[in-house]
Amino acid sequence: MAGSKREKELARQRAERQAARRAAAAARRKQRTTVVASVVAVLLVTVGIAIAAAGLSRGDKGVKAAASAATPKASAAASSAASGKPGTCTYTDAGTASRKVDKPPTEGIETKGVFTATLQTNVGQIAFDMDAAKTPCTTNSMRSLAHFSYFDKTPCHRLTSQGIFVLQCGDPSGDGTGGPGYRFADENLTGATYPRGTVAMANSGPGTNGSQFFLVYKDSQLPPDYTPFGTITQGLDVLDKVAKAGSTPPGDGKPKTAVTIERFRTAAKPA
Repeated sequence: MAGSKREKELARQRAERQAARRAAAAARRKQRTTVVASVVAVLLVTVGIAIAAAGLSRGDKGVKAAASAATPKASAAASSAASGKPGTCTYTDAGTASRKVDKPPTEGIETKGVFTATLQTNVGQIAFDMDAAKTPCTTNSMRSLAHFSYFDKTPCHRLTSQGIFVLQCGDPSGDGTGGPGYRFADENLTGATYPRGTVAMANSGPGTNGSQFFLVYKDSQLPPDYTPFGTITQGLDVLDKVAKAGSTPPGDGKPKTAVTIERFRTAAKPA
């Protein structure tokens, strides 16, 4: 009987080690973060089969990568927002950071108040407000990344002007594959829409938020899958000029007018 119990225990330990190795391998694989992953249906209607197929290929890659890794649980901070009491957030390890930073704090998270993010770019200043009551963990992460100068001297690597209308930023590697080395849960998705002036998190599947975000310069039809956490208060004219210049390739690619975030800072907005 003792031998049988020992064999079962060894088998259990082997299974746990194998599961841990598989999870670690999945986390190391870089994911291509993309806004287009789940808007294939919109693209089919608005811009034709060719562009839709391109969106689908990117989306498949992102969704498969996301499915192979653990998805963070919903934040406890969101449930604390109604009372205004400090909350907690979970940030889960995910791959290698494009630029080394500490994880955001997980306790005592602000669940009330508005914080302003100011992006000084080479083509003009852009600013947006973040509501900590609606997106406490996203706001907390953006404030932390700004504190560590994570976004400074980084490009906005992608401009889309067909089907959806966004400028995507937040990847120091500049190719759409980078992140901060952690991920966190979605927030504020119930009834989410993406009108002009929205700032939202890019992702590669549920619960895969990292550092990449997009700025909506024209009303965009997107499913409620991308955490909307900001409202642009300054710089829509800057985005309009960048969008007017187009991208390479046309419709979805690198902005022809290079956009570099020279400095990104956040501050509490006076009540």
